[in-house]
Amino acid sequence: MPVRRSQNWLPDVFNDLFDTNWMVRTSATAPAINVIETKEEYKVEVAAPGMVKEDFSIKVDDENQLIVSMEKKQDHKEENKESRYLRREFSYTKFQQTMLLPDNTDKDKIEAQMDKGVLIVHLPKKNPEEQKKLEKLIEIK
Repeated sequence: MPVRRSQNWLPDVFNDLFDTNWMVRTSATAPAINVIETKEEYKVEVAAPGMVKEDFSIKVDDENQLIVSMEKKQDHKEENKESRYLRREFSYTKFQQTMLLPDNTDKDKIEAQMDKGVLIVHLPKKNPEEQKKLEKLIEIK
């Protein structure tokens, strides 16, 4: 009959109690994103429950890309002097999404807001007259 030998200093009952197999693990996946188009704008919605506006960075680069970044670090601490930790957790979340902006986006008027755990980025469209002013006719020689 095989004998199970354990190198752990805790008895099996404690191993079962502190084993993490019964705990739900969070997976490192990107948040859900919606992109909506109306007559006046494009709207990007990023699911961000538990995040605050300070966790985000939004910029437009020189290649006409919208870059939405998020970084959050949490350290769960209990300040009970009469006990010691057998398990202590922290979490770190980092996310970056890059989206190519449509040509008719007015980059100077982009705005963002947080609303009930959702980051909303408003990307106003240029009006048709403005768009035509930017077009350049090339003369054929």
